[in-house]
Amino acid sequence: MFLRTLLIGSRDSIAGTVYGTIIVLSIVTAGAPAFEHGHWRLIAVLAVTVLVFWIAHVYAHIIGESLAEGHRLGREEILQIAHRELAIPLAAVLPMAAVALGALGILPSGTSLWLAVAIGVTTLAVEGVRFARLEKLGTRGTIMSVGINLGLGLTLVALKAALSH
Repeated sequence: MFLRTLLIGSRDSIAGTVYGTIIVLSIVTAGAPAFEHGHWRLIAVLAVTVLVFWIAHVYAHIIGESLAEGHRLGREEILQIAHRELAIPLAAVLPMAAVALGALGILPSGTSLWLAVAIGVTTLAVEGVRFARLEKLGTRGTIMSVGINLGLGLTLVALKAALSH
């Protein structure tokens, strides 16, 4: 179950998985040229950035839900929010593993970075299909959902290609 959640998230975590994946793709595509020979540094930047965004996201939800509920949230409610939003940092695990394969010399440097991007783009497509199925959108809705997610992902891939040359 953990591996499935790590790979594609859960019904409640689609938003966090998409958000985390977009953060990761942004960092890999924008940061890859600068870190061509420093994959461990890129992994550190990915980890820290994703954790900062996760903490900020959790904090913003705590404030919003506290105001919506009309009371300060208790420890249990805060932990539920943090757990629900864990999809954001979990979305970084597989792309970071791909970058680590380059850092360890298992894959060529460029290949590991493109693998991280491919994992991110694939994740966005899978989440688009999952969303459409859960919402029972049909074929047209599925195509639109996947198209929007892939549009974001492929825009970032194009940015990486433009910055790399």
